[in-house]
Amino acid sequence: MSEHHHHKLTALHESLLHGKLPRNLHWTDALELIASVGHVQPTSGTEYVFVVGTQREFFKVPRGPELGVEEVSRLRRLLKAATEHPPGDDVVPAGRMVVVIDHHSAHVYRDLKGSVPADGKTIEPYDPHHFHHHLVHRKEAHYRGDRVPEEPSFYEDVAATLIPAKEIVLIGHGTGNSSAVAALVDYLGKHRPDVASRVVATEIVDLSALTAPDVEAIAKRHLLPAG
Repeated sequence: MSEHHHHKLTALHESLLHGKLPRNLHWTDALELIASVGHVQPTSGTEYVFVVGTQREFFKVPRGPELGVEEVSRLRRLLKAATEHPPGDDVVPAGRMVVVIDHHSAHVYRDLKGSVPADGKTIEPYDPHHFHHHLVHRKEAHYRGDRVPEEPSFYEDVAATLIPAKEIVLIGHGTGNSSAVAALVDYLGKHRPDVASRVVATEIVDLSALTAPDVEAIAKRHLLPAG
């Protein structure tokens, strides 16, 4: 990268963090900026995930050469959040993860240098009325069948959280349409094959009786010892 180009990206970064919201921000400049401070990973031909520190966001390729105002605002929020919440010393950026998932939430555990898996993040599906016992889909009226599918953003968030993992174990209950694990595996296979390739095992258990030691035992059974 030339010195001039480096200064250009530095100025853009500073403007996004502290200056006026940039106008006419080109998609290619946004890609280069994020690649210089974090990393960019395509999820499809029209969508990318931007990862900076512990923060990650999905961005769609704009129809024109420039990002819209709302997308530039989201980019600013991403960069500010990454600055305000830098990775801690205990974060394993490319370690092992365990996901305990049902249709109400996903608990993502990180392996902390060989210790007991720690609950790093809880993800809940879209639920505009806060009915924890009933998941509401934005297009529920258009669906018929055994089960209304989750809002896709639920699985998008889980997938984005799993991007740094080298090995992944999925834990859930139920089979077929009642299995959130099966739905997550299907989503990863279609939209995040890179993450799907790192799923080393799935376990179907009674989640109502699952304890932290149970999660640790399942993790030890399937994950390689920390190097």
